[in-house]
Amino acid sequence: MVFNIKKEERFIIDQIRKVADQMELPSFLVGGYVRDRLLGRATKDIDVVCLGSGIELAKAVALTLRPVPRVVVYSRFGTAMLKHENIEIEFVGARKESYRHDSRKPVVENGSLEDDQNRRDFTINAMAVCLNDGNFGQIIDPFNGLSHLEEKLLKTPMEPGRTFSDDPLRMMRAIRFATQLNFTIDPETWSAISKYKNRIHIVSIERIATELQKILAAPRPSEGFKLLFDCGLLEMIFPEMAQLQGIDVQEGRAHKDNFYHTLEVVDNLCTKTDNIWLRWAAVLHDIAKPPTKRFDPKVGWTFHGHEALGAAMVPRIFQSLRLPLDKKMKYVQKLVRLHLRPISLTKEEITDSAIRRLIVDAGEDLDDLLLLCEADITSKNREKRSKYIQNYQIVRAKIIEVEENDKLREWKPPIDGAEIMKVFGLEPGKEIGIIKNAIKEAILEGEIPNNYEGSYEYMLKKGKELGLEPAEILNEK
Repeated sequence: MVFNIKKEERFIIDQIRKVADQMELPSFLVGGYVRDRLLGRATKDIDVVCLGSGIELAKAVALTLRPVPRVVVYSRFGTAMLKHENIEIEFVGARKESYRHDSRKPVVENGSLEDDQNRRDFTINAMAVCLNDGNFGQIIDPFNGLSHLEEKLLKTPMEPGRTFSDDPLRMMRAIRFATQLNFTIDPETWSAISKYKNRIHIVSIERIATELQKILAAPRPSEGFKLLFDCGLLEMIFPEMAQLQGIDVQEGRAHKDNFYHTLEVVDNLCTKTDNIWLRWAAVLHDIAKPPTKRFDPKVGWTFHGHEALGAAMVPRIFQSLRLPLDKKMKYVQKLVRLHLRPISLTKEEITDSAIRRLIVDAGEDLDDLLLLCEADITSKNREKRSKYIQNYQIVRAKIIEVEENDKLREWKPPIDGAEIMKVFGLEPGKEIGIIKNAIKEAILEGEIPNNYEGSYEYMLKKGKELGLEPAEILNEK
């Protein structure tokens, strides 16, 4: 079988071929680029292996391109990378690897193409395509990767126990590829993941989190999280999520399995958005249900306050997974904290003041919050599900109506603390907060308009109730 190269990649690959022939370096396309091209998937990365110095090949190829790209050299790993027209090309010399038991960092030696293919994680990533004249485009497939692509099967090229013991991150990669590509993991390979799962402890949490992010970015992340749970890895890398699984029964009353409910919410959301942080909010929206679970003989199972405790847990979980502790984390935290608010509105008469509070508290993230809440409808009762969806449509319509009247999205108080201090001649103190909060409550309750004039008059009124007088009046006295 001959490998077909896409038109937009033909130029750069021809340049690599010409330079490799001039340098008399046997060179090959390898890995994910070959796999994705055979699957018809888009890719912006090309990996090249040569029997010699990948760094020297990269430098020579760069000189043939215009403009001449910068070559980034990683001497420690014997690799080099350059970028040409949004395509990243990495060059490396063929190598063989050996591992110590306590580290996934290999001892690297120069090797043959066969050595290089042997060290690959899966057969579908172990195919190579010859770049040299005479055999250009020939696929070298020692482990039946082509057949496994057709079978949608993930299998290690070598004995799977050795593959995963050497580099335990490959267990995460197996589950990630199965999720992204909708592949099945070979039974022997799957058994080895379960057997060697404890080896994951030698992998840095940053690398594990990267694989989790890629699983969550897949079209159906639930498949990956189920695999992680079933093999025992989830309990080790993300115990809070694993603890959602299970159903307790008391007095004949059971609650739903919050693990599988969470996965359904995530999949529902993924049909509407690619926003990875909104997907994280779906993963974490019920994360505090296990510690808040109580049984009440009158009402059954309750999870009171799980939204508040869940929001409090978000920073710790982000820190443990080395996710960013910045505005992305605060965004997820906000959505977890507010995720019950819209649904609570559907269970009662919807007042303008309740809608105003929701608009102000959610701010610019209101639309994302509503997407999350609608994805949270997982009832199998068609009548109940239809009713929830209908109620959300009413909430959305009411939000539009109130927003048009009051202009509350991304709301900021018309009167700030500095002006309150200036008007009343005050130093920082509790009175400032009391007046600011009173103005906010009056606007949200519809007692005063959302403008400067109304707020100023209300500030004077509230100040008078607190025994305060404007500074200009005090000066006259």
